[in-house]
Amino acid sequence: MWQPVGEQASDEIMHQDILPLCAADIQEQLKRRFAYLSGGRGQDGSPVITFPDYPAFSEIPDKEFQNVMTYLTSIPSLQDAGIGFILVIDRRQDKWTSVKASVLRIAASFPANLQLVLVLRPTGFFQRTLSDIAFKFNRDDFKMKVPVIMLSSVPELHGYIDKSQLTEDLGGTLDYCHSRWLCHRTAIEGFALMVKQTAQMLQAFGTELAETELPNDVQSTSSVLSTHTEKKHKAKDDLQLALKEGQRILESLREPLAESATHSVNQDQLDSQATVQRLLAQLDETEAAFDEFWAKHHQKLQQCLRLRHFEQGFREVKATLDAVSQKIATFTDVGNSLAHVEHLLRSLASFEEKSSVAVGRARALALEGQQLIENKHYAVDSIHPKCEELRHLCHQLATEVDRRRGLLSKSRELHSLLETSMRWCDEGIYLLASQPVDKCQSQDGAEAALQEIEKFLETGAENKIQELSDIYKEYETILNQDLLEHVQKVFQKQESMQEMFHRRQASLKKLAAKQTRPVQPVAPRPEALTKSPCPSPGSWRGSESPGSEGSALRRGPYRRAKSEMSENRQGRGSSTGDEEEGLAILRRHVMNELLDTERAYVEELLSVLEGYAAEMENPLMTHLISTGLHNKKDVLFGNMEEIYHFHNRIFLRELESCTDCPELVGRCFLERMEDFQIYEKYCQNKPRSESLWRQCSDCPFFQECQRKLDHKLSLDSYLLKPVQRITKYQLLLKEMLKYSRNCQGAEDLQEALSSILGILKAVNDSMHLIAITGYDGNLSDLGKLLMQGSFSVWTDHKKGHTKVKELARFKPMQRHLFLHEKAVLFCKKREENGEGYEKAPSYSYKQSLNMTAVGITENVKGDAKKFEIWYNAREEVYIIQAPTPEIKAAWVNEIRKVLTSQLQACREASQHRTLEQSHSLPLPAPSSTSPSRGSTRNVKKLEERKTDPLSLEGYVSSSLPKPPEKGKGWSKGSHSLEAPEDEGGWSSAEEPVNSSDAEEDGGVGPKELVPGKYTVVLDDEKRGPDTLAVRSGDVVEVVEEGAEGLWYVRDLTSNKEGWVPASSLSALLGKSSSAQCLSSSESSPGSAVLSNSSSCSEGCPAPFSDLQG
Repeated sequence: MWQPVGEQASDEIMHQDILPLCAADIQEQLKRRFAYLSGGRGQDGSPVITFPDYPAFSEIPDKEFQNVMTYLTSIPSLQDAGIGFILVIDRRQDKWTSVKASVLRIAASFPANLQLVLVLRPTGFFQRTLSDIAFKFNRDDFKMKVPVIMLSSVPELHGYIDKSQLTEDLGGTLDYCHSRWLCHRTAIEGFALMVKQTAQMLQAFGTELAETELPNDVQSTSSVLSTHTEKKHKAKDDLQLALKEGQRILESLREPLAESATHSVNQDQLDSQATVQRLLAQLDETEAAFDEFWAKHHQKLQQCLRLRHFEQGFREVKATLDAVSQKIATFTDVGNSLAHVEHLLRSLASFEEKSSVAVGRARALALEGQQLIENKHYAVDSIHPKCEELRHLCHQLATEVDRRRGLLSKSRELHSLLETSMRWCDEGIYLLASQPVDKCQSQDGAEAALQEIEKFLETGAENKIQELSDIYKEYETILNQDLLEHVQKVFQKQESMQEMFHRRQASLKKLAAKQTRPVQPVAPRPEALTKSPCPSPGSWRGSESPGSEGSALRRGPYRRAKSEMSENRQGRGSSTGDEEEGLAILRRHVMNELLDTERAYVEELLSVLEGYAAEMENPLMTHLISTGLHNKKDVLFGNMEEIYHFHNRIFLRELESCTDCPELVGRCFLERMEDFQIYEKYCQNKPRSESLWRQCSDCPFFQECQRKLDHKLSLDSYLLKPVQRITKYQLLLKEMLKYSRNCQGAEDLQEALSSILGILKAVNDSMHLIAITGYDGNLSDLGKLLMQGSFSVWTDHKKGHTKVKELARFKPMQRHLFLHEKAVLFCKKREENGEGYEKAPSYSYKQSLNMTAVGITENVKGDAKKFEIWYNAREEVYIIQAPTPEIKAAWVNEIRKVLTSQLQACREASQHRTLEQSHSLPLPAPSSTSPSRGSTRNVKKLEERKTDPLSLEGYVSSSLPKPPEKGKGWSKGSHSLEAPEDEGGWSSAEEPVNSSDAEEDGGVGPKELVPGKYTVVLDDEKRGPDTLAVRSGDVVEVVEEGAEGLWYVRDLTSNKEGWVPASSLSALLGKSSSAQCLSSSESSPGSAVLSNSSSCSEGCPAPFSDLQG
C-alpha cells in the first residue's frame, strides 16, 4: 500500500507532535513584542532572544509569557537550540527592582537551555549604583539560576555579540521587522499544516483505493472507476493548491534579497526558506508517489472493466450459441422429396446466415480476450478458458452445419436419382399405353414398336436404379425407415415396369418373326399396373406453375397417351381390358398430379410461414419492418397457418393413402368437406391483406425475405396460392371423374365435385356479402345466402304516383340481388377504383322483401329473360331481367324451392283444419318435401345425391281451369290463386289446386293427359325411332296420350315430335302472354306464393367467375 513521505521531516521542521503551538495561536501575545527572535547569533551560533524595554513586563500573565517563550525557543533548529540561547535583556530605562524581577522570572520559566544572559542595567546614576550594590549582594541567587552578566552600556554588549547580529535599537545592523517576521511565520506554519493535511488526505485516499474490492458487473465497475477518478482529480487539485501556496511563500521570503543585492540574510530567514523548500520537496515526492500508485490502481480498474465487458459478452454469446446449437440439433429431417430437400438446404443456408452473426461475434470476443491476455491482464486464468470455449463452440457449430449440409446433399442426390427413375418408369408406361395395338398386328408395325421399346430400354442405364445393395451402402447415413420404403417402392415399380416391357417385347417379337394369323399385342395388364407402385408420399414436389419443366414432362406424354387412346377407340373396337388399362393409367396420372401439386402447395405455404410470417417476430429483422406492418401479421397472412396445418397434417396424408386406388379419392374430399370452410375465412380477409400489401410492398423486409428464400415471385403471388388451390380441386376432380365413370368411387367423386363447387359458391357469395353496406340488421338472421347476381329491375307499385309508375315501367334500375332463405335484398352495385380486391365492387343496401310475402311469375310477355317478383298480393311488383335465360331459370328454380318449402310448412300447419272442413285425404308426410325423389325413383343413384328443385306435379294438374274433385282439393278458405289484375289472371274461385291420389299416397302414378304446354324436368335419351330426346328445361306441347305412361309431344324449339315419359314433364300453366300464379291463402299466416310455371331440372349453379379459373 502507498505511504506518504516526509513524516519525519515535518517533525524536524516543527515540533508539532510535542508543542503544537503556532504563531496564529498566540498572535496577540507575539504582537506585544516583549520578546522576539531577531535571527541574530552569538559567536558559537547560539540563537539570540531579545527582551526589549517593556514597562509592563511584570504585568504579562504567566501563561502568555510561557507560551511566547515556548514558541520562540521552538523556532531554531534542534542543533542550534542544543547549543543554548543567549538572552539580551534591555533594562536601561527601568529600575533595578524591575531588572531583578525580570531576570528571575525569565530564568525561572525559560523552557530551553540558556548559555548566557546579558543585562543592560539602568543608565541613571542612582539606579546604576543601586544595581551594582544589589548585584553584589544577590550574585549567588543569579548564579543558581543562569549565568548573568550585567552590562553598563551597549559597547560592552558588542563585546559579547557582534553588531551584525544585533538589531538597530541595540546598536547593531541586523535588519529586522517584527510584523514582517510574524507574517512570514504565520504563512510558513499554515503551509506546513496544509502539507500535512494534504499528505494525510492522500494517505487516506490511497488506503481507500487499496481496500476497494473489484465489482463483478460492468455497471458497478464503471461506477467505481468514475467515482475514484473524480476523487483523484479533487486530490490533485488540493495538491496543486498547496504547491502554489508554497511557491508564493518562498517568493515572499526571497523578496528582500531580490530588491537589494547587498541585503544580508540572517540565519532564521535562511532557515525559513529551507523549511519552505523542504515542504515543497515533500509535496513533490508525495505527488509522484501518489501518481504512481494511482496509475497502477487505475490500470487495474480499467482491466477489471474490460474483464467485466468480456464476461458479459461471453455470457450473451454463449447463450446465443447454445440456442443455435439446440436449433441445429432439430435439423434431423433428410427430406421426403427433391423439392423438400431443396427447401431444407435453403433453410439450412438461411440458418447459417443468421447464425453467422453470433459466430462472428464469438470469434471477435475470443480475439478480444486474447488481446487482454497479451496485455498482461491480471485475470489471465479466467480469460483463457473462456476464449478456448468460444473457439470450441464456433468450431463445433461449423462442423455440425457442414455435417448437416453433407447429409442433405446426399439426400438430394438420392432423391434426384429416385425421381429420375420414377420419370423413366412413367415415360415407359406412357410409351406402352400409347402404342397403337392395331398397327402392331402387322410385321412392320410390330418391328417398329419393338425398336421403339428397345430404344427406350437403352436409356435405362442412366435413368434407373441399378442395384439396391449399392444404394443401401452409399446412402446408409441418410436411409431412415420412410426413405428406405420409398427406395424399395421405386425399385419395385421399376422392376414391374421392366417386366411389362419384357412381356411386350416377347409378344412383339413373335409378331415380327412370323405372321401366321392376326395377333393382337398384349398391352400392360391391369394386374401389372396394380403391382407397379405409384409415387410414394413425398416423391415429387414440383411447382404448380404450368411452365415448369417437370409439369411439361408429365403432361406431354399424358396428353399424347390420352389423344392416341381416343383415336384408337374411334378407329377400332378395342377390348374392354385395354380400355380399362388405359383409364387406369390416366387415373393414376391425375392422382399423381393431385399429389404433386398438393405437396408443392404445402411446401409453398411452409416457406411463406417460415420465411415471412415467422421473420416478422425475429428481433434481427425488426429494423427492416416499416411502422405500417407492426402488429399486422394476422391481417397480412390471415389464417394461412390454419390452412397449412390442415393440409400438412391431415389432407395430404389422406390423399397419399389413395395412391394405389385413385378412383376412391372422392371419399377424402367428402370426409373433410367441413374443414374446407377455412378457405372462406381466408378469402374474406384477402381484401384487407391486399390493401396492406400495396401500402407496404416496398418495405425492405419483404425484399430481404424474398432474397433469403430465393423466390422469383414476390409475397403477394404466394398469398394468392390458397385461392388458386381451392379452385384447382374441382378441375382435378372433373378429370378424375371423367376416367372413373364405371368405377366403385364414381358416386363419391360426383358428390365431392358438387360439394367443392358448393364451397366455391359459398366463398364467392361470402365475398360479395361482406361488401354490403347500409344494412342495419344482422345478415346472418336472414338465413343462408342461396344466390346473388346483378339484374335490371323495373318496379310497379299500386300505391305509387302515376308518373312514378309510368317512369318505373320504362326505365330499369341496375340492382344486385341477394337471395337468402328468409328475404331477398336489393342493393346498388358501386364499382371501386383501385387494384386487386380494392377494385371489387361494394353494394349499397336499398330494400328487402320478406320471403313469406313474396310471389313469383316465371314468364313475362316478350322476354324470355324476365320474371316477376311481387309482394303483398301484387301491391309491389318487381320485373327482373336476368343477363341470360339460364341465369333466370336458376333463380326461378331457387326461389321456387324456398316458396315450396314455405308452402309445405303452411300445409302441415293447416292439415288438421283442412281435414275438418273438406274431409280431404291427408296431405303428404313431411318427407314429401322433395317429391322429385318419388318421380325419379328409377333414375340412377348418382341423381339421387343431387338436390333437385321441387316438382309441382302433385299440386298443379293442368293449364286449363278444372274444378277439384270432392274431398281432394284445397279448401277455398285456405288456398287461392292470384293473377295480375291487368293481365286477366286466374282467380281463386275459378282455379283451386288439386292433389292427385298418387301424391297423397306418396308415389307417382300415370299422369292424365291435359292438352297444353309442359316443361321437361328430367333428361331423357332417345330410346327408339319414335322416341324424342329431351333435356331438362325444354318446353314441349302435348299432342297425344299413349300407353305405358308415354305422351306424344312436339318440341317447340326444334319442332321435332316423338314419345317421352309423362313423368319427365311438368305443366306450364297459362299462356306466354300471361303466366298464372299459385299462392297459399292470404288468410294463412306465413303463407307462401309459388309459380305454376316450374322446372324440376337441376338448378344451374351461380356463376363462379370470381373464383373459378
